Amino acid sequence: MSASKSFSVLLLRFIFVLFVFNPVNAQLKVGFYSKTCPRAEAIVKRVIDQVMSVAPSLAGPLLRMHFHDCFVRGCDGSVLLNSSTHQAEKDAPPNQTLRGYQIIDRVKSALEKACPGVVSCADIVAIVARDVTVATKGPHWEVETGRRDGRVSNLTETFNNLIAPIANITTVIARFGAKGLSIKDAAVLLGSHTIGTSHCSSFNSRLYNFTGKGINNDSDPTLDSEYVQRLKNKCKPGDQNSLVEMDPGSFRTFDADYYTLVSKRRGLFQSDVALLDNSVSKAYVELQAATKGSTFFKDFGVSMVKMGRVGVLTGTAGEIRKACSKVN
Repeated sequence: MSASKSFSVLLLRFIFVLFVFNPVNAQLKVGFYSKTCPRAEAIVKRVIDQVMSVAPSLAGPLLRMHFHDCFVRGCDGSVLLNSSTHQAEKDAPPNQTLRGYQIIDRVKSALEKACPGVVSCADIVAIVARDVTVATKGPHWEVETGRRDGRVSNLTETFNNLIAPIANITTVIARFGAKGLSIKDAAVLLGSHTIGTSHCSSFNSRLYNFTGKGINNDSDPTLDSEYVQRLKNKCKPGDQNSLVEMDPGSFRTFDADYYTLVSKRRGLFQSDVALLDNSVSKAYVELQAATKGSTFFKDFGVSMVKMGRVGVLTGTAGEIRKACSKVN
């Protein structure tokens, strides 16, 4: 073998070893903390069980927090960061109704006491999302861990990444697709609207002056007329603050009722009813409505794992924050 050929072979082997063992190329995996912090998930669950016993209304916001984190800069905990100039993600209008930051801090404190500097805030958000789902009688899935925390949080990046309540199906598909998520994933993950509440401001435009002609009785024709009246009884014109159950009657229980509501044109947001405007998402809605969610729980776990891989930092990228609201 010539010297040049031997050198080429050695170079290829070196590149292969560098790629495989370079910590920047590390991947998420179930049980990432099995040796460095073996009780990590048990500690998270203990705190969340305590919280849910006294403040069950935080389940929806804490689940939503994982979505809002992953859809902006990836699942890197950037939604948790504070900004002295109020220019972080959490300061953006779409995130100003997020709640539960203090719960993430409580979990982080418990983990820091047990395993200092080991568990990332990004992983905490992902595990908490699973645990509040289980606490509301929803599915359990194995959470992949190994994320590291980002150092950047920018208010302006929320607007072109998050799904607005007024989004049509084109926007929904595009925003999910940009994260490597399918139309089915969109239909599955929007099913998380089965728990939690919403401010009237997120859907009032569907109830009053929908076409912009200055007529208060002009409501969104895609919304069931009886449901419109019920919503108007709760939300008067201009009401920004009153809260409405997203899944009336079972908003604290993770179930498939959401799909029954959407199929009857009673989805609270335009982005909910938009699922009926695509053949794939419509078929999924109708299947779950007809079979009482026969595959929803399994599908939800699968789609949550996929979403949890979006834009993650692993290996030596990013950092492990000491406090979730600020970089080290």
